[in-house]
Amino acid sequence: MPLLRMTAAGLYCEAGGFHIDPCGAVANAVITHGHADHLTKGCRRYLTAKPGLGIVQSRLGPRAAITTLNYGEALNFCGVRVSFHPAGHIQGSAQIRVEHQGEVWVVTGDYKTTAEATCTPFEPVRCQTLITESTFGHPIFRWPEPASVVAQIHDWWRENQTYGKASFLYVYALGKAQRVLSNLDPQVGPIYVHPQMSEMNAFYQAEGVTFPETRELRDPRLEADWSQALFLLPPMSRWQQPCPFHGNYSTAFVSGWMLLPEGARRRRVTTGFALSDHADHYEILQTVRDTGAERVGVMHGYIEVLIATLQEQGLDAFSLRSPRCQAPPTISVPTATQLELFADDTNR
Repeated sequence: MPLLRMTAAGLYCEAGGFHIDPCGAVANAVITHGHADHLTKGCRRYLTAKPGLGIVQSRLGPRAAITTLNYGEALNFCGVRVSFHPAGHIQGSAQIRVEHQGEVWVVTGDYKTTAEATCTPFEPVRCQTLITESTFGHPIFRWPEPASVVAQIHDWWRENQTYGKASFLYVYALGKAQRVLSNLDPQVGPIYVHPQMSEMNAFYQAEGVTFPETRELRDPRLEADWSQALFLLPPMSRWQQPCPFHGNYSTAFVSGWMLLPEGARRRRVTTGFALSDHADHYEILQTVRDTGAERVGVMHGYIEVLIATLQEQGLDAFSLRSPRCQAPPTISVPTATQLELFADDTNR
């Protein structure tokens, strides 16, 4: 029997008696990070990385029984050694290393390999079997340099100011919001943040992350400076108070999905910025090489596409489709021009 296998409740280690990121209430839940699709309420006991404790506790409630480990620290489950290692996705995100009788598996959870200021950078972990996400595992996804994307956001903001428009920038409240905020230049104009983001910002600041000055949406100064301001808002949020903008605003969305030609249209915004907290196709392939894994299980996203690529490289790749797994957007076959762009990416 494999060390880890997929069950109706999620990824399970029978030898250790625990689940990793279960999708149902179980006895022992080992958690990679605090995003809702990896964190289920009602489990008897939780184990997570210490830097993410505040986020996980806030989402599970004060009565949840949570134990933490520092990165690199290990705990024994019935002879199975479990340790956490930085995943670089959001604050407190971790890869789970599972070792039993000389066999080592690593579950990445969600991860990105590009280092940035709001979370501990990703560290590849040597193993025989790697379980990787594939949210953006299609070859069409290759991230632009983050600095260039931030520059585009600032240019868009300044252009809106010249036309007297408020800038509505939609970002996920946990992870993406903090990454974007940490890179914004407050000299361009005032920055307003949604309360959901303010709550998450506090957990980041408790871990030493610094942000530029922000204002709450109910700040009275908004009436005078909205046309110069940038508003960080969660997706699907709506303005709940009397709106002073009179239709004078521009909308944009920050997500890896914005790399798709129809990405902005799908989100019903005028502009899209391709910045992701997940590894792209080429970063996933590099991670597999860095770990030395001979077997690769693929969860979430473009599973079949990534498996085919890994098998072409001679690896034993297989599906570990989670019960939570949803089909990703359909992508048409790349054009000849796109294939030429991808041809020199094998060493990335």
